[in-house]
Amino acid sequence: MLSAVFCFALLDATSKHLSQTFNVPLLVWARYSVHLLLMLILFGPSRRLRLIATARPIAQIARALLLVGVTGFAMAAFRVMPLAETTALLFITPLIVALLAGPMLGEHVGSRRWLAALAGFGGTLLIVRPSGDLPADGIVFAMLAALCYSFYHVQTRRLASTEQPLTMVFYTALVGTVTMSLALPWNWYGPMPSVGQAVMIASLALYGGLGHYLLTHAFRHATASRLAPFLYAQLIWATLLGGLWHGQWPDLISIAGMTVIVGCGIFAAMAKDDARMGLKRG
Repeated sequence: MLSAVFCFALLDATSKHLSQTFNVPLLVWARYSVHLLLMLILFGPSRRLRLIATARPIAQIARALLLVGVTGFAMAAFRVMPLAETTALLFITPLIVALLAGPMLGEHVGSRRWLAALAGFGGTLLIVRPSGDLPADGIVFAMLAALCYSFYHVQTRRLASTEQPLTMVFYTALVGTVTMSLALPWNWYGPMPSVGQAVMIASLALYGGLGHYLLTHAFRHATASRLAPFLYAQLIWATLLGGLWHGQWPDLISIAGMTVIVGCGIFAAMAKDDARMGLKRG
């Protein structure tokens, strides 16, 4: 999980940089199409049809579409908002996952996790406070990305126990490429990338593909709620990359909001209610 979130931080910082020059749908298409090409080259000859073999194709496609939503909405948010604050808003995800884990995964969710979720939303309000400078459209994009990301995590946990990680990663690449290729003719505009920019665009696929492969492996070994605290390492990297690369450091009130979200997320993941813990399996 720690390796996965480092890849995600690099993906976000690079996409923010590129989105200042290139339109977001083009970057999303490149992220998935290069990802698909790499998988076909690296794993196609050896795995062949086993790469797409799954007993749950509809669930795989639904999971992949959720990730396309995450990528598109997040890139749109990063385009207009600072990296650290946007990442912090996305990190309401573990709190939502902790709440969804009960009805959707059979994990016990008690009063302490509900309280942590409410407090975490309070931390979100500190970041998006009315007197702040964050644009409204960026906040909406970030929250939509967080919602998609929450259901993506739940769907990953559902599939991880029975599906192969490579197959799951391949479906995200395949569905993302097909979906964005259909939208690309209406979004192909702007300058042609230089060689250096083309390499950076291609690197989005590497960061995203490797990160989600590692994420899938993490969910094979631990419950969704127990992994949540480790997701917050990405916020540290996002703050550093946003400050050093983009010159955007969060103010004290935003840092307070981030701290509240992180603290509540960790508490929600570790909380035990009525002496019950772990995963209820049917």
